[in-house]
Amino acid sequence: MNLGNKILEFRKKLGLSQEQLGERVNVTRQTISNWELGETSPNIEQLKLLSQVFHVSIDELLDNDTHNILVEKVSNTEKLAGIIIKILKGIGIFLLLYLLFIVVAIILFSGPRTTTSNSHSATVECSLSEKDYSISVGSDGYFNCSNCDKNLQKNLKGMIDYSDIDESILEIENYFQESGGGCE
Repeated sequence: MNLGNKILEFRKKLGLSQEQLGERVNVTRQTISNWELGETSPNIEQLKLLSQVFHVSIDELLDNDTHNILVEKVSNTEKLAGIIIKILKGIGIFLLLYLLFIVVAIILFSGPRTTTSNSHSATVECSLSEKDYSISVGSDGYFNCSNCDKNLQKNLKGMIDYSDIDESILEIENYFQESGGGCE
């Protein structure tokens, strides 16, 4: 809609004659008629007075639709803010769950531990050539014969099956008996 039609529309809404409107904006009735017919246009000062009389903005008089642009920008800003809030809530929930997971893990894995050991060990006291030996063997690969020489240690280790300690002890006892010694 052109400016002349807008002036006519707003004048009629207020129930003013061309002469009454002219008096309010300090122009003649003929000037108002020329504006409404689109033959002339008001200057900036006259536009200001018209906007005050009609209680509208100059942009609305000139049909500059800034209202819709502002509404659309505000709407887009609100949508973006909503998306950002949702993202931040998601991140917050994720961090909260992660923290909860860490706390539960710490509680579960830092408490007192009871370990059950399936290792089996045995010690046998043997003698050979009037020398005493204390031989200890464990299913975890443990072997100790502190007073054995290297050759005896090598022979004894060769007999040990760490998965069957009881059988290994019998082998060691047999070795000492066959060599002229004995075990208790």
